[in-house]
Amino acid sequence: MNYENEMNPEVREKMKKNLVYVGIFSIIMLFAGLTSGYYVSMGKSFWLKYPMPTGFYLSTLFIALSSLSFWWAIQGAKKDKQGQLKGAMAATLLFGAAFLYYQFQGYSQLVEKGVNPVNDMLVTNGRYGDYYEFKYKGNLVAVDGNEYLIAGKPIPDNDFKKIQAFFKQFETINHNQALKVKKPNAQIELFYSGNPVLIKDGQLFANDSTQLTYSDEVRLSELAINIRDKRGDFFARGTYGKDFTIYYSGKALEYADRQLKYKGTVLKPHLQLSAMQASDSASAYLYLITFVHLLHVLIALLYLTKVAIASFTGKFSSQNHLSLRLSSIFWHFLGLLWLYLLVFLIFIH
Repeated sequence: MNYENEMNPEVREKMKKNLVYVGIFSIIMLFAGLTSGYYVSMGKSFWLKYPMPTGFYLSTLFIALSSLSFWWAIQGAKKDKQGQLKGAMAATLLFGAAFLYYQFQGYSQLVEKGVNPVNDMLVTNGRYGDYYEFKYKGNLVAVDGNEYLIAGKPIPDNDFKKIQAFFKQFETINHNQALKVKKPNAQIELFYSGNPVLIKDGQLFANDSTQLTYSDEVRLSELAINIRDKRGDFFARGTYGKDFTIYYSGKALEYADRQLKYKGTVLKPHLQLSAMQASDSASAYLYLITFVHLLHVLIALLYLTKVAIASFTGKFSSQNHLSLRLSSIFWHFLGLLWLYLLVFLIFIH
């Protein structure tokens, strides 16, 4: 027996509405927990802040347009205007798909900025100057933030590509085989702990007789990877203070002389150590919160596709559009939820 067909239509409608509202309440509680955890985690910890990617703003525009077109579709169903209903539902699907596309564009933009779900904030392994330095065309290279400099000026892109090409051969090492210089570059002089690195028969020596150890090779490999990614002191790309800033206990830190400072004073040693060991929790939370929302939108969009197909076949009318209305309630909620999350991330992140 089909009990749903036997049930009073008003009771059936109320039950379906309640299920939607229970689902909405559960999602609200989920994101309340996530955003609360985010806020509490900021506490007395190091926190990376940066502008939201443009992809997130564009996705906001499209989810707002999808809500508007969904509302227009409901109006068409109420007035038995099938053309309006079908056109508006098609637009809703397209806008929803555009939301997903620009969300992933936002993630891509974050990755381009050096912001990943799992990352450290400060470069510690293979950090330029800790063990290795090099000269290019006779000039000692320095690092400021993520810029590689000669005489205080950034190395031109064409020259830096040549440097990256030279160090590329050191990116991969073999524990059972010593590193070899297969592509020497007379314009690059490598130094280890202030002493020139000698090249004999393609092999690297710290002095006339001492070959680099495996640990030394690991450090060189890590430096090569940092140079490949044009990474100096930070994993986040760009200029410190402009493209990203590190905060501690809610206070912005300064960066000068390759050190983090607060009001011109270098952080105490234990805080410097904590900063070097700190992971980028802010970005981990950002990816988690936005991706969980994205999953809800994806599931809703799949169901919305089913509803849209039903509207294309003329299933909905002024007397029969409950599924359409309930879907719109949930879709509008997801749009408002995203707007809240974006505002939260803009002002709190």
